[in-house]
This record gives sequence, C-alpha cells and structure tokens, in this order.
Amino acid sequence: MGTTLAPSRSPVALSECEPPQLLVVVDTEEEFDWSAPTSPRADSVRAMASIHRVQRVFDRYGLVPCYVVDYPVVSKKEGVGPLQEIHADGRCEIGAQLHPWVNPPLVEELTRRNSYPGNLSPELERGKLRILRERIDEEFGVAPIVYKAGRYGFGSNTERILGEMGFRVDLSFCPPFDSTADGGPDYSREGADPFWFQGSAGASILEIPVTGAFVGWGGPLMRPLFGWADRLRQFRLPGALARARIVDRLMLSPEGYTFEEHVRLTRHLLARGTRVFTWSFHSPSVEPGHTPYVRSKVQLHAFLDQFERFFDFFFGEVQGQPTSPSALLARLDSSR
Repeated sequence: MGTTLAPSRSPVALSECEPPQLLVVVDTEEEFDWSAPTSPRADSVRAMASIHRVQRVFDRYGLVPCYVVDYPVVSKKEGVGPLQEIHADGRCEIGAQLHPWVNPPLVEELTRRNSYPGNLSPELERGKLRILRERIDEEFGVAPIVYKAGRYGFGSNTERILGEMGFRVDLSFCPPFDSTADGGPDYSREGADPFWFQGSAGASILEIPVTGAFVGWGGPLMRPLFGWADRLRQFRLPGALARARIVDRLMLSPEGYTFEEHVRLTRHLLARGTRVFTWSFHSPSVEPGHTPYVRSKVQLHAFLDQFERFFDFFFGEVQGQPTSPSALLARLDSSR
C-alpha cells in the first residue's frame, strides 16, 4: 500500500513571522502486545483510569489535547467515562481512530496488511468508520470531524470516505517513516507541514502530519542513507549514523525519543519554516506495563517529565502557542 494522495493538494499558508503552534494528539486505544499478531480479544482499556496523569499536565499549559479514540475505548464505560468528564469541561477534543481488528464489522482476515485500515476494501473501511463515528456521537453528543488511521494506515480511498462522512481533519500521515515492508504506507518523502486535500469528495480536508523528519548534516542524502542503514539494521548502522549526526529519524513524541532529540527536531524544522508541531503518543503509556516505552514506575516518571521539559522549551524559549486540530482548522478556514 503506497500513500495515495487526493487528486490535488495545497500547502497551508502560515507566515514564518507567526509564533509556532503546538497541538497534542493522543492515540487513545486498547492495551495489546505490539509484537504479537492482532487479536480482537486484546481489547482491555484499563489504562484509561490513569489518563488524568497527562491531562493535568495539559491543563497547566493551556493545551486542549485531541483524544482520537478507537472502538474499544468508546464502547466501554471504563474507557469512555474519564474522557466524557474532560470533554464536558471543554478541556479536550474527541476524534476517531480506526483499529480495524477490534472495530466491527469483524469480517476481514486478520493479517498484518489488514491492520492498516487503508488496505481494506472501500466498503469495509467505510462501514467500520461509520460504526465508530456513530458510537462516538452517541457517547459525546457530537460527531467527530478529526480522524487518524490506526497504524497511520491512510489508503487510496480514505480521503474520499472522510469527505463523504463529514470529517474535516486527518492526522494519519507519519513522515518520514516507511511501512511498506509490513504492507503499510510510505511517508518517507512527506514533510511535516500541514496541507489541504482537495479531492473528489468536494470537501476540503486539512492534513496535519505527525511531526517527524530526517535530521542531520547529510542533506539530500539523508533519506537514501537512512534507507541503506535500515536494511542493515542488524549491524546497528542507523545508530552509528545518528551518533555521527549524519542522519537521524526523529519524531516529536515522548515514546522512544529524548528531550535533546525533541529540541534538535524542533530547531531543524523551525529553520525550514515549519510552524505547526504535533506532540503525539499512545494512551496505554500512561500506565506501566502496556507499551515498550513505559514498563516501570521509573520509566513512567521519566515519560511524564518529557512533557513538561518540552512544553517549557516550546512555550518559553521558542515562544510558541497552544492550539488544537479544530482550532487550527477554524483559523485556517477563516483565512481562506
């Protein structure tokens, strides 16, 4: 599955004189073993009882996070309950995240390729998303307009389906990662800046990619160099290139990346004119034992410390401002 874009796209016009904007996206989902085959039976959402650990941080910095919820979260009281309280207070936005293997109708073969929703038939991708959208509407009293494909699996039919169903923002693009070896999309040539889809469905859909990039002094050779090193990963070549600062593949996330890497990535993108940044992570990381990044209380403390260190840097030294997917959409809509 390659990344198939809409018939046309246009960049978002944000002046380099404007303060950088930071939004938070939480992949709000069930707990499961990331190294095991996908299973509809792995649908516990007990970590949601601890979501207040990060929400308290967002509140202190005036951030309104967007929780993109999947079916297990929105269909279980222990999953949706904590978010209903936060949403009722206006302290968060709710979007939709499609994990096909736990989202009815469960009729497809359970394979790695089919875990990317954009690989499903358009009828099945549409049917699963409709059920998820309706359930979110029932629980929160508002239909979501923000979407993120599980595993970043935006496909050739996704833009049209989103337009038909009234979605206005997509968060699925994940530069500069390439998942084609696993049957997924290739975002290695994509940039971190937002753009507009202008597709056949007629509605303008705002794409806000995950904030990620190749960083280093390798210039135009960074992408092919990283691809070569990644194919020889058993010899630890990506790490060697990163230590030499030739090329490093970084994402603005507290999962697997350090504060120093967050700063390097941010400064790299700021120098290239980027003005919209996304801080993203998975909800099960708020409780030890559910993701590879937080296995203990010590790691949880370090995980949460990353939030405050980066937010202090972004809102202090960088003089950035908080935003959200819906707020950014409204601002851009009014200026078109």
